[in-house]
Amino acid sequence: MNIYESQTDGQPGQTQQKQPGIESQMNPLPVQPTNYIGSGKLKDRIALITGGDSGIGRAIAIAYAKEGAHVAINYFDEDSNAKDTKKLVEAEGVRCLLLPGDVTDEEKCKELVDTTVSEFGQLDILVNNAAIQYTAENIEDITAEQWDKTFRSNIYSVFYMSKFAVPHLKQGNSIINTASVNPYVGNPTLMDYTATKGAIVGFTRSLAQNLANKSIRVNMVAPGPIWTPLIPASFDEERVAEFGIDTPLSRPGQPADLAGAYVLLAADEGAYITGQCIHVNGGMVMSS
Repeated sequence: MNIYESQTDGQPGQTQQKQPGIESQMNPLPVQPTNYIGSGKLKDRIALITGGDSGIGRAIAIAYAKEGAHVAINYFDEDSNAKDTKKLVEAEGVRCLLLPGDVTDEEKCKELVDTTVSEFGQLDILVNNAAIQYTAENIEDITAEQWDKTFRSNIYSVFYMSKFAVPHLKQGNSIINTASVNPYVGNPTLMDYTATKGAIVGFTRSLAQNLANKSIRVNMVAPGPIWTPLIPASFDEERVAEFGIDTPLSRPGQPADLAGAYVLLAADEGAYITGQCIHVNGGMVMSS
């Protein structure tokens, strides 16, 4: 299946019991950028991707590998996802380092950066992509524990990883954060998740200004409804079956749809882009 053959009538209802989910258990499987043709835009650069084992993170890892980058992939505990991604990355003739660990832990984030630099000798690209989400029909249903967990996973981790990466970054390097369409349109059943993604928007713009004098660029990509393992791991069968079909393009996005945006923001072709957001949402948000 290619991206244009994605279901305009939805996909089979399905659920998974644990976030962020297992990609190989999805029906249909997400479309990854295996047909992406690289041209050496990231040759010999080193990228560290959190949440890089499946879904959007896997797409980024594959595209970066096809552009010649060596990739370090952080993931929580989904070993099967990570091993599958490692095979896809190494098939492009580059190195892939697997780094399991919880990015809500500040010391673990420092370890992830330090290990990457120790293994590869440098760090050129940081992609903060790890995230969780839990639905709640009413604000009263969101516990303080859930609110705190979502913020620690989705925004504290971005702060920790960026803080420890910056001393290793140099002129022309990049930090790329995964935001979301939700802060721009709102989401009544993902209030805590949406709040964290809004925080990422503000943090990205502010850090971009802070690092501009070092020529280190900070940008973000805001995905719309993308068919990843997080979807059946978050929603009930009815919502999964209808996922993404209400967009102007009448289909859910695929991880492959996002690959080019992350490549642009990491490559020299994006050297004059900082503090910006690339919207990949099937037309849900149209902005100047």
